[in-house]
Amino acid sequence: MNVKYTKDHEWVKLEGDHALVGITAFAAEQLGDIVFIDISTVGETLEKEEIFGTIEAVKTVSDMFLPVGGEIIEFNEELESNPGLINTDPLGDGWIIKIKVTNPAELDELLSEEQYNELIG
Repeated sequence: MNVKYTKDHEWVKLEGDHALVGITAFAAEQLGDIVFIDISTVGETLEKEEIFGTIEAVKTVSDMFLPVGGEIIEFNEELESNPGLINTDPLGDGWIIKIKVTNPAELDELLSEEQYNELIG
């Protein structure tokens, strides 16, 4: 699986010219029970590290940052009725957005799984 990670605990998985984006299991665990996802950026093109939405857990609301620049083409609508998918399957059914990557070279600047695991200890 070709997954890259950010220091802000997002992941991106390239699938052809599109990529799925979500948050890591570590982030989901830190947040606790996720109750709401707010994505109002579908159809917009954002730069790397711009805020693409917020994630709300019982304890807190956190911004989510785009790992690489791209056009946000889809929101995982399953999350509207079941945001807890992010807690149970963050790297699978709990993906948050699909993007069309504008600069694939930005993927090279992200962390490998090994580097990310070192970061979170």
